[in-house]
Amino acid sequence: MPRRDLVRIVLVGDDGVGKSSIITSLIKESFVSNVQHVVPEVTIPPEVTPENVTTSIVDTSSNPRSRPHLLSQLSRAHVICLVYSISEPSSFDRVAEYWLPLFRREGINVPVILVGNKIDLRGGEVTNQGLEDEIAPIMREFKEVETVVECSAALPLNVSEVFYFAQKAVLHPTAPLYDSREHALKPKCLEALKRIFKISDVDKDGLLNAVELNQFQQKCFSTPLQSQELEGILELVRTYDPSCVHPIALSPPGEGITELGFLYLHTIFIQQGRMETTWTVLRKFGYGEGLDLGEDFLTPRFDVPYDCSVELSPLGNQFLTDIFEAYDKDQDGALSQSELDDLFSTSPGNPWLSQGFPDTTITDDMGRVTLQGWLAQWSMTTLLDHRTTLNYLAYLGYSSSPATDLPTPTALHVTRPRKQDRRQRKVTRSAFLCYVLGATGSGKTSLLRSFVNKGFKGGEDGMGGYEPTTKVLSVVNSVEIEGAEKYLVLQEFGSKYESETLRNSKKLDMADVIIYVHDSSDTNSFSYISNLRQQYSLDHIPAIFVATKSDLDLAQQRHEVQPDVYCRRLGLPAPMAVSARMGPMTNLWVAITRVALNPTTSLARGPSSTLSPAQRSGLGGLRQNHGSSEGSGESYGFVVQIRFDAVASDHSYYYIIGYKAAKPSLQ
Repeated sequence: MPRRDLVRIVLVGDDGVGKSSIITSLIKESFVSNVQHVVPEVTIPPEVTPENVTTSIVDTSSNPRSRPHLLSQLSRAHVICLVYSISEPSSFDRVAEYWLPLFRREGINVPVILVGNKIDLRGGEVTNQGLEDEIAPIMREFKEVETVVECSAALPLNVSEVFYFAQKAVLHPTAPLYDSREHALKPKCLEALKRIFKISDVDKDGLLNAVELNQFQQKCFSTPLQSQELEGILELVRTYDPSCVHPIALSPPGEGITELGFLYLHTIFIQQGRMETTWTVLRKFGYGEGLDLGEDFLTPRFDVPYDCSVELSPLGNQFLTDIFEAYDKDQDGALSQSELDDLFSTSPGNPWLSQGFPDTTITDDMGRVTLQGWLAQWSMTTLLDHRTTLNYLAYLGYSSSPATDLPTPTALHVTRPRKQDRRQRKVTRSAFLCYVLGATGSGKTSLLRSFVNKGFKGGEDGMGGYEPTTKVLSVVNSVEIEGAEKYLVLQEFGSKYESETLRNSKKLDMADVIIYVHDSSDTNSFSYISNLRQQYSLDHIPAIFVATKSDLDLAQQRHEVQPDVYCRRLGLPAPMAVSARMGPMTNLWVAITRVALNPTTSLARGPSSTLSPAQRSGLGGLRQNHGSSEGSGESYGFVVQIRFDAVASDHSYYYIIGYKAAKPSLQ
């Protein structure tokens, strides 16, 4: 995560405590006896600072006439050095009585470094315990106080350390990490470090072994972990709690540290003033100053041109395979609910719960998602909403795991435009979106359930247990065709969202195939499809027609022409007859995949849906009565012939619809 590129340090305190002398001694590297009452602002370039950051140092006066300037500078400060004189006890008393309360009253919420100047004038010996007893009450009451530094501008002694600790207080603040009152890591820091441990534990055995610790060291500090350093870490943790170091049955055998041991290490780092170590780790794993994962980490820039789609790359596919296998503790080829919960513990939770998962993909007989279903679900998520995939790849550790350590976008792949695929008659994509359209009760949901090997929910008559679809349903599975694996995503919208989707040109452009479904046992079912095609412009999307419930008696459709004739006039195959109750529909899924792979051969080539309703009715059929035989009561008629030039075709179609005349044909 990016750090500040400027640290602004403001020195405050009573007049005469040596603020200006401290600044001058830092710049001159020696004591200057006569200095200005308030020295001008000093800017130190990054190359000469320990933290490699531009640093501005601002002097102030406590004179009441200078109060506006003081308050102005305090409001712009990143850190305050509150200076008191060791030789003047009253200046130390005013630290807690005047200065720190002033900062709070003015709403100044930045770290404070207490600076005891003129250590060379201290009389007698002072023990560390004595200093701690003197400072501890202030630090307990005022949590903004980061540390205390004693120095001498006259010697000079510890002057550069004053500004080093001031920089650290800004760049590596203690407050978000550690509760000095409780002597414990703060909850957000604890949560972040636990997530980092889990991601770094590549084999998910609950221990960081020597290899994982070395990968962690390389990622965070760009240097390998030497064997003696590893032994030192293990010994330090073992001293704290022997149970935090476990033997590992490796070849050769080794030891690893537990999560508790990992947390203990960072507690020690912070207590020893090495906050920069913990902050380096946190930032390498995507955390910002508030200990939240940054937006640029979770959702890096990833542009998708118009008419293109997004799929998993081989790297992304491999990562998701590896993480599935790592969390499949019992190695049974499926993830139980507890294993899924464990897998998603480094994220906000399962992203598909509201979508009906795991019924949206392939599971075993016990309803546990298999590796095939896991990869299919991610393929669907990537196709429909690649930003969610980017988010979760970051949460799960793709870009921060020492074993992967690649930018998140490398896990995804942008396909070439659909129009280019169609123009070159070669589809390069492997995931396809299919809209399933049809009348209520036509069997769309059963079709979706069958695709992911879920049981038929209807009763004996095919109607028992029927529930109308009230939200968008999406399922995904892989289809093997000609030795290659392709993913089909089937979406059903329900009456509430269907018209909204079909009116939205952007959503229509996402569709690779439309599956028109009608109930072959319901006389009114096919008319819905015909009306749908008249109402919306859909002929630019490859299509396939499906007749469901083929196990029931075939009904004559109440439509100008029967479905097979209708499809033939569109230049498409007759509807495929299927039944969800009769078992797998492998041929249907292969047929849909072929349509997706050969889109130009499955475009409607009959009358365009842009024609008027009168022209479209019955695909151009026209029926007229013309006159009657006077006194006979017998009507007669004639045949009307209408010619349509098919869109995107070199053929013309003549549709003849009429009936025999009762009288001789008109001449």
